[in-house]
Amino acid sequence: MIILGLKPYLRICFKLIYNCVFQKLTVPQKCFSHFYALAVVWTSLLLLTTWAYAHKLGSLVFESASYSGITGFLIGGSNIFSTENPLATSPEHNTKVLRSVFLLLLMEIQVIWRLYESLFVFNYSSTARMHVFGYLTGLFFYTAAPLSLCCDVVPDVFTYAEHLLAEFIVKGKSHMLPSEFQSMEYLGPLVKLGWCQLVGAAIFFWGWHHQRRCHVILGNLREVKEQADDYKIPHGDWFEIVSSPHYLAEMVIYAGLLVASGGLDTTVWLLFAFVVTNLMFAATETHKWYQRKFDNYPCNRYAVIPFMY
Repeated sequence: MIILGLKPYLRICFKLIYNCVFQKLTVPQKCFSHFYALAVVWTSLLLLTTWAYAHKLGSLVFESASYSGITGFLIGGSNIFSTENPLATSPEHNTKVLRSVFLLLLMEIQVIWRLYESLFVFNYSSTARMHVFGYLTGLFFYTAAPLSLCCDVVPDVFTYAEHLLAEFIVKGKSHMLPSEFQSMEYLGPLVKLGWCQLVGAAIFFWGWHHQRRCHVILGNLREVKEQADDYKIPHGDWFEIVSSPHYLAEMVIYAGLLVASGGLDTTVWLLFAFVVTNLMFAATETHKWYQRKFDNYPCNRYAVIPFMY
């Protein structure tokens, strides 16, 4: 009975704690740039390492006979590049590596441009805030997203990177085999793409182009950063049909990555599902906010999916 009598007071206490503590755990909205800075560094590391690994695999395919006798000497006894290792030299494995290089390259283009936009295109209000949970979620997402595009080959790529590092530490640069950089050789992974990668890239850049245009429109709505309460109805490009065309374009971008992956990787499907779910929720809230804020808001605009939602 005592517990039941205290229940209303406990509810009030929890509500006060939530309002006073959790709701105040916010960071400036301009911290969005942290997401993309992290993503650029992490994606670049994955891309360069995977690309070097793909180049090494390509060399082994054409020079497997000569490598079979000297592999142990060159890499200190590891069999990751041995012709006896069916995983490292199988056509299926090589295809996965080449596909991962291409997906990471597309992701690199996306995050570099998003970092540029967050620094030079968006005029974040000094009063705009986001919850620290959203901030931590963004950091996690941009760590996991690039990794999900190459997770099938990451163990072999990391083993290759560790091997090169160990060889460098043990032998030193002067004792490692000299190698000349041939740009055309490193472009090999890009000239072995299939139709899925080409169609996926077309979808990706279609979404990327419209997202860029929509972000410019949003950035120009508030020409002065201090104009915190000066909101306007955006017009132009996909804004004429949906309230959050930049979210729609983001979905298109990740749909392009999904198609470019061949639709065979579960992690890419999960990545796409997470992006769509998250952006659908955000677009719904944005659409409701527009309708409450502006009495003359266009009634023909959908939230995020044209002619559907």
